[in-house]
Amino acid sequence: MARMKLEDLRRKREELKARSKETNYIKVGMSTCGLAAGAQETYDIFKEEIERLGLDIKLKKCGCLGMCFAEPLVEVALEGLPTVIYGKVDVATAHRIVDEHICSKRIVNDHVYELHIKE
Repeated sequence: MARMKLEDLRRKREELKARSKETNYIKVGMSTCGLAAGAQETYDIFKEEIERLGLDIKLKKCGCLGMCFAEPLVEVALEGLPTVIYGKVDVATAHRIVDEHICSKRIVNDHVYELHIKE
């Protein structure tokens, strides 16, 4: 592998900064604990609903968030709303998140495990 130059590192840093400021995404925890709790099925529901409804939202996979007891975990970020980490997201809850949080801009309170207010 070739050595990176300073300007390459700076460009990479700016790309990562821009990506960290992304809004409108759903992240599903797909680590071993998440998969054992049904995260693949949860991910598949989100993928189907995004395609079916033609939603402008990115669906991403991520690793462990450190709350294995609450798997499957899902992080939802929408512009104008706090970033929310939902826990114990089964198929029915995934549908509720799409209907209520994504489409109606209302947080699904009974599954919230963390809430991050954007400044």
